[in-house]
Amino acid sequence: MNSFQDTFHLLCVFHTALSLQHVRWCTISEEEQTKCNDMSAAFTDADILPNVLCVKGGSAINCTHMIKNNLADAVTLDGGTIYQAGKEHNLKPVVGEVYDQEIGTSYYAVAVVRKNSFISINNLKGVKSCHTSINRTAGWNVPVGYLIDSGRMSVMGCNVPKAVSEYFNASCVPGANNVNYSESLCQLCKGDASGQDKCERNSKEQYYDYSGAFRCLAEGAGDVAFVKHSTVFENTDGQTPSSWAQQLHSSDFQLLCRDGSTAEVTDWRKCHLARVPAHAVVVRPDTNGSLIFQMLKQGQQRFQMFDSAAYSAKNLLFKDSTTELVPIPNQNYQAWLGDEYMHAMRGLSCDPSRLPESLRWCVVLTEEIWKCSEMAVAFKRKNLKPKIQCVSAKTAEHCMEMTQKKESDAVNLDGVDIYTAGKKYGLVPAAGESYSADDHSNMYYAVALVKRNTSGAFTINDLKGKKSCHTGYGRMAGWNIPVGVLIKKDIIRPTDCNIPQAVSDFFSASCVPAAKMDNYPSKLCALCIGDNSGNNKCDASIQEHYYSYSGAFRCLVENSGDVAFVKHSTVFENTDGNSNDSWALHLQSSDFQLLCPNGARAEVTQFAQCHLAQVPAQVVMVHPDTNIFAVYGLLDKAQDFFGNDSNGNGFKMFDSSDFQGTDLIFKDSTVKIVPVGEKTTYAEWLGNEYIESLEGMQSPQCSGTAAISVNIAVLLLASVLLIRFCSS
Repeated sequence: MNSFQDTFHLLCVFHTALSLQHVRWCTISEEEQTKCNDMSAAFTDADILPNVLCVKGGSAINCTHMIKNNLADAVTLDGGTIYQAGKEHNLKPVVGEVYDQEIGTSYYAVAVVRKNSFISINNLKGVKSCHTSINRTAGWNVPVGYLIDSGRMSVMGCNVPKAVSEYFNASCVPGANNVNYSESLCQLCKGDASGQDKCERNSKEQYYDYSGAFRCLAEGAGDVAFVKHSTVFENTDGQTPSSWAQQLHSSDFQLLCRDGSTAEVTDWRKCHLARVPAHAVVVRPDTNGSLIFQMLKQGQQRFQMFDSAAYSAKNLLFKDSTTELVPIPNQNYQAWLGDEYMHAMRGLSCDPSRLPESLRWCVVLTEEIWKCSEMAVAFKRKNLKPKIQCVSAKTAEHCMEMTQKKESDAVNLDGVDIYTAGKKYGLVPAAGESYSADDHSNMYYAVALVKRNTSGAFTINDLKGKKSCHTGYGRMAGWNIPVGVLIKKDIIRPTDCNIPQAVSDFFSASCVPAAKMDNYPSKLCALCIGDNSGNNKCDASIQEHYYSYSGAFRCLVENSGDVAFVKHSTVFENTDGNSNDSWALHLQSSDFQLLCPNGARAEVTQFAQCHLAQVPAQVVMVHPDTNIFAVYGLLDKAQDFFGNDSNGNGFKMFDSSDFQGTDLIFKDSTVKIVPVGEKTTYAEWLGNEYIESLEGMQSPQCSGTAAISVNIAVLLLASVLLIRFCSS
């Protein structure tokens, strides 16, 4: 039986060989074309099928286009080009190179520093850097791509070299002596013995290549060197005759790990920036990879495939350091490259030539259109790219639809709108908001705030009959979450799912801006005060003094209400001299406390332990084809000019008071725009518990009810609650 299977397999291979009469190998240089022709002749003499024909591609990128268009069949590519070929043309790797039996088809890109330098991957900004060369894998592509993808380095206008020059204090990047590049990229370079050929991309520059980048670090020119895992060992402990390295010991250096820690240089398997895949032969999806491997395996015995010395060049067709070729079992580019390398390449995918001239920002409210127009003018004045163009829509969901259709490019959303934008319209997060200078978790806390009262203190279980202050009807921290928590705890019990009526029956009186509707109980607006003349009472605008976060807090401060449902930062923004509003001038944060779901009270500083729910921050959502690094790069650079109220540049990104509104485009409480990091989908941004709340945690009182008197989306939002509250 086995003999029959073997024979059948050989017949299949032979049949495929006949059907694929030749393999058109794509070459990228004249020397490679010459070597390819010699390889073809050697294969023919040995009757190796299919025949190899050599076609000129001129460059690796051009070869990938030719293979896609059936003008060529195969080419050997490095990791970065494999990424592009797979992503853009669906080409697949089928045969991999092996350089070292110990680590197989890969090596590791590492960041090396002197021991006890107090440098970590988290504080690289402002240090001096040593690179093997521009656009080299371990020395440039991986570290720069990793820093961009992780959000540590922002890139405006996809100008990666400029971003690197602004991130590091000074660098040596051989080959970056282009007139379009910043001089700081070559500032640390040494040149040859006489100081000539400084920053050249060849061995005349003493800081070129792996050993050169390490020498740049060892001699104190730079603080960090981006090299491969073996570089330190090859240049220390007497392993090289080079005079500059004679006294160096590997134990005097350490590696920077992705988690912020450091490790011994021997721990490169665990502590590295990325595992770098070996070069691989790529072909079209319909090409038989096994056939290509069998052809090359036989060819190895007939032709010096891994030696280019005879052609006065290096690494022709295959890398000269290759020891053998191996078949790639899982023939897709993602599996071959690996997650670490894929993420680094994603960070480098910011291509200036593919950026739109303007980023069309979708806004809804008239006040937002006004602020967006001012933002566009302010950004243009500082030459920020891409330029902002404002487009208006009727609703947030209309903005999502326009972005899906590529009629707009970006819209800032929160809560359930993020869920809808991601699940229904396929949009992805590009840049988030942070509401605390030391908060990198991209969320805020919904809290129940009360006055400190030693005589008449009450808990969350004693809220019935109290007076309540809310930011607005349907708002996350002010309505959806607190009402959902009280329903989940069976404190509020809706009848026939009529939540507004249930809230009205529970509290003795409330101010819920935007709840002034014909079929809603009037008690929901009873505490509202409107503007200075008493007009616009219960409106969802700043004309209602008790609207939004500060308004709900003011409702509590002025004794209109007993509890205010706000976010954790509201009390700090309006006390201890942080607000110039007359009603808040003499307030102290210590005069207030939080109500915890477990029935306790806590200090306002303990919001991380005592809150109703964690709420994902607002996030800028874009079409998946839009480069998220360009969007974050624009906003990160913009906040340098317009993110601080005292910047003196006129426009304020995180302040809506000049436009007679609140939380326009960005929340006013935003401290900074932050990268999304690994949270590149709506589900990752929102988190599983939050999504489960939206999708599955309906109030038990409403199960099986046919008549629903409120919009189902509002009902779902009103049920927002982390699972742990059920057991509290």
